Amino acid sequence: MSAHRTEQSQAELAEFVTRTATEHAIPGVSVGVWADGRETFASHGVTSIDNPLPVDENTLFLVGSATKTFTATALMRLVADGRVDLDAPVRRYVPELVLADEKAAAEITVLDLLNHTSGLDWNLIVDTGDGDDALAAFVETLADLPFIGEPGERASYSQAGFNLLGRVLENVTGLTYARAVASLLIEPLGLTNSFFGTGEVMTRRFAVGHNPGEEGSPAVAREWRLTRTDNPGGGLATSASDVLAWARFHLGDGLTEGGERLLPTELLHAMRRQTVELRASNLGDGFGICWFLREAGGVRTIEHGGSVNGQFAELVLVPERNFAVVAMSNAGPEGIPSNRSVVRWALEHYLGVVDADPEPLPYDGTRAGTIVGAYENEAMTLTVATDGAEVTLAAAIKPEIRESAEFEMPADYEPAAMGLLPGDGDEFIVTAGGLAGQRGYFSRDTSGAIAGIDLGGRVFNRVPTGSA
Repeated sequence: MSAHRTEQSQAELAEFVTRTATEHAIPGVSVGVWADGRETFASHGVTSIDNPLPVDENTLFLVGSATKTFTATALMRLVADGRVDLDAPVRRYVPELVLADEKAAAEITVLDLLNHTSGLDWNLIVDTGDGDDALAAFVETLADLPFIGEPGERASYSQAGFNLLGRVLENVTGLTYARAVASLLIEPLGLTNSFFGTGEVMTRRFAVGHNPGEEGSPAVAREWRLTRTDNPGGGLATSASDVLAWARFHLGDGLTEGGERLLPTELLHAMRRQTVELRASNLGDGFGICWFLREAGGVRTIEHGGSVNGQFAELVLVPERNFAVVAMSNAGPEGIPSNRSVVRWALEHYLGVVDADPEPLPYDGTRAGTIVGAYENEAMTLTVATDGAEVTLAAAIKPEIRESAEFEMPADYEPAAMGLLPGDGDEFIVTAGGLAGQRGYFSRDTSGAIAGIDLGGRVFNRVPTGSA
């Protein structure tokens, strides 16, 4: 690419990022693109509306569940060294593990956790402190976590499962989770803007999350990060520059830029081969090892996103085109659609790939009547409603969870339009609001009645009428 074309692309990216962030009322955005062997960055706005500092490619954002790609890759390094076996029971490495189902506890493998087929529910909202024993204490609480299915039966996204993998890393290496990931990945890859500890982050420029305030405008989210318990599934603070370096490693052959081999090429690329299929999920068509796998406009992508109380990240790689894009935003609920718009623009602008949502069917009052109601998991409730003209979906943290939490939790998602998709009529897409573009499906029991919702890879069971 010529210098003129590079400058033009950078200007076009910057213009689109600024326009999109403004449309979605996002205080700060940081975007990075790897294309044609070059890095391009664009940033907009400020780290915080209360203490505004300019955002750039080195500003730290919390990337939430994109942290899972680090946890998984660190474990693959242990696999390469013969210290962990993907098909081994987790109890080989965490012998203290006790779960609600003893048979399942003995059967769940490391791979089951890595591709979210363990049968474990999403998570437990607990704070086990900020000490080095946080993950060990979390494992002691797992007997209280419900199961949503048998190990290996189906995919269901589990934060708890990845936190448990963090304990595997600790027990095998003898290090804390953060120290293990630093020594196995962050330091060898030269990721100088990637941290788990608040004390390390606070000396650098970092973004804070924002949620809707009383007047609807962004207000600072006072709980900046998750608890230390959730580090393996969502605790990394990093920058667009470091995330692109991370992406380049995964697009490569397992070598660092200095020539050190971190992973055999075969093991690295095995992470992007499908291990389980997903149905009607915005997360993708299937899971590899941690990565979401998706077909988008004729190319195969590997992806992972994340969110932490008003901060959102989206990372998409196209290995066959040596391409990657990361978008990070610091306001909810519009951070998700804002990031998605940037990612889609980059795919089309740099690769000519058009990634479009499927078109929903026209409103059907009879069908709407069969799906309205409340659906819940351990922490959240989804409410499907109709006004006779459209169907809406709302997502809310359970009041008892919000009230008992010792930290501020993310804002709820207000009712927004959704539509059923062609096919068997059980798949849907949210078409408006902060969840726009999110796909899922209604599950049925053996009698054929609607029994639950699968959204974002998580299972929500229908609440019996009169129990909501």
